[in-house]
Amino acid sequence: MYDKTVIKNYARLVLKFGVNLQKGQGLEIACSTENASVAEIFVKEAYELGAKIVSMRWTNQRIQAINYEKGELSELTNIPKWFIDSKNFLLKENYCYIAIDDDDPFAFNSVSAEKLSKIATARSKALKNFSNSVMNNGIRWCVVSLPSKNWAKKVFPNTKNPKKLLFNEIAKCTYLLEKDPIKKWEEHVRTLNEHATALNHYNFEYLHFKNGLGTNLKVGLANEHVWLSAKEKSVDGIEFIANMPTEEVFTAPHKLKTNGVVKSAMPLSFNGQIIEDFTLTFKDGKIVKATAKRGDGILKGLLSIDKGCKYIGEVALIGKNSPIAKSGILFYNTLFDENASCHLAIGKAYPTTVKNGEKLSVKELKELGANDSVEHVDFMIGTPDLDVIGITHDGKEIPVFVSGDWVI
Repeated sequence: MYDKTVIKNYARLVLKFGVNLQKGQGLEIACSTENASVAEIFVKEAYELGAKIVSMRWTNQRIQAINYEKGELSELTNIPKWFIDSKNFLLKENYCYIAIDDDDPFAFNSVSAEKLSKIATARSKALKNFSNSVMNNGIRWCVVSLPSKNWAKKVFPNTKNPKKLLFNEIAKCTYLLEKDPIKKWEEHVRTLNEHATALNHYNFEYLHFKNGLGTNLKVGLANEHVWLSAKEKSVDGIEFIANMPTEEVFTAPHKLKTNGVVKSAMPLSFNGQIIEDFTLTFKDGKIVKATAKRGDGILKGLLSIDKGCKYIGEVALIGKNSPIAKSGILFYNTLFDENASCHLAIGKAYPTTVKNGEKLSVKELKELGANDSVEHVDFMIGTPDLDVIGITHDGKEIPVFVSGDWVI
């Protein structure tokens, strides 16, 4: 159903500009069985670029939902050693990793919130070494998207060809329809880098978020924090882009210096269920109260996965004029919705968002204020009327966002 030339360009973009696959390097691709024909093109293109081997990690949410609903909890939370070893193998052998996300945001509605939370906790703890390495740029990785039937129906209900419509929006947001997508991405990265450079120049101690929805939150920033944007370097010194699309400039908050109230601006899809209209109250960095009009049990389960889930590990700024925001589409997919809105993340901070963080121990990162956790879950807080004030170490207040967009 997709134009083969566009898909081939998509594969090339993700392989060359996303994970920056090197000749003679291994690659793993995670993809659902529904999009196997597209994955096949990615595999062929990877070999054209010199991959030594491409392995597939197939997923099927319908089968997974049956397992989650019918399977014994003791077995579902017993993460097998072979699975853990297979993920760590990618690190050991210096593979690249591409995740093609086409998740149905309501895939696990039939599974109890309590059971989902216990499964998520077990998986997160079992894969902590792998997730830590991913967040520390120990592997070049990239998350991209393709439509699935159920996801597309949610985004475009009552339309004749929702998958085609959704893919067209994905193509727009990733600049696939540009004459030269890679050139357009290079321009885009330069713009994001300019914002990051300005924020690093001011070296704010706090950011103060306020909007008409009810958010009034003062976020302290970690000591020696660094603002990053789209392109990063892995530990082997090779540049890559971890998310396509990406519109954010982000850094590490100080674990103990966030106070106030934040209201969600968009639904959050977590573990195949939706959390909607939620409010978090912070005191000295800790979430002391959390309520949601929908998915309250899922939210509370997320916050109880470990101690670090009571704190935030990322603050990210995205202007209201990003292509995704301007589309006006609610994607029910964090990869897209987070790039339409300023967001925070519950859980672990990226070590790379503090100076020389990739070389620091967990203890040293904590001393700088960076949070640690087995989870990292983004949630959206930006609105068209959002104001963000940067507060310097000597108390000066500098506008960063006015009415939802950059002024710095």
